[in-house]
Amino acid sequence: MKYHEMTSARLSSVDRDQTVVVVPIAAVEQHGPNMPTGTDTIICTAVAEALEKRLADQVLLTPTVWLGASAHHLRFGATLNSDLETYIATLCDIATSLLDDNFRRILFVNGHGGNVDPLRVALREIQPVYPDALLVGGSYWSVADDLIQETLEGDHKFVGHACEFETSLVLHLRPELVDQENLTDAGNLVTDQINGLFVSRDMFQRTNEGFTGRPDLASAEKGKKLFDGIVDRLSSTVQTLLNEPLGTENQEFNS
Repeated sequence: MKYHEMTSARLSSVDRDQTVVVVPIAAVEQHGPNMPTGTDTIICTAVAEALEKRLADQVLLTPTVWLGASAHHLRFGATLNSDLETYIATLCDIATSLLDDNFRRILFVNGHGGNVDPLRVALREIQPVYPDALLVGGSYWSVADDLIQETLEGDHKFVGHACEFETSLVLHLRPELVDQENLTDAGNLVTDQINGLFVSRDMFQRTNEGFTGRPDLASAEKGKKLFDGIVDRLSSTVQTLLNEPLGTENQEFNS
C-alpha cells in the first residue's frame, strides 16, 4: 500500500494495528566525483518500495523524505541541508500525523548517516506522548552487517559515503548515473573516533574529495546481492514488528 496513491476513504479502512507504516528518510548531497547527489534517496526509496511490493498488505509506504541533515557536507557544495532543529521537528510532525490518525506501528527506514542521531532524538521526543505505539527507526543497512562484511572487498567493510557499498547499489539500480571514469580509491579517511569518543569533523576535514573507501571495487553484482539481502532482512523485521506487543507497562511485554 502506498500512502500517497490512496484516497482518504481507502486509508481509513487500513488496519491500524496490523500495518507497519514505513517512512523512508534520506538526503540530497554531494557524493564525490563519482556518484549522483541523490544517491541516498535513490537507494533508500528503492529499498522501501521493494519492501512494500513484497508485503503490500502489511506495509503502508509514505513518500520518501528526501531532505536530510547534511550540514557536514556543505563545504563541498552540491548539498541541500535541513538544520537539526527543523529536521527533528519534521520527523516528529510526520510521526505525529500518523499517530493521531491511530496508526500504531511506525518504521523510519533511513538512508543517510547524518540522519541517525536526529532520528533517534525525534523518536525520543515522540515516545513519551504516545507510549502505546511502536516507534522504530534505523538505517536500512543496519540489518545486514554480516552480509556487508562478506560482500565488500576493500578494507572499509562498512557503509561509508559514495563508497564500495553505495556505488555497488547504484550500479545495480541506476548504473547510468555513476561516473565510472572517476571510480578510484578514496585514500585515507580521517577518524571520527578517539579512544571510543566521538570527534565532530565534517567531510571536508575527513576526506580528500568527499567520498570514502573503494568505489573502484564496486560492481552491479555486489549491488544486487546486497539489495536483495537487505530487502529479505527488512521483510523479516516487519514481521517481527507486527508480532511485537503494544503496551505501556513492563508486564505487557513479558506476558
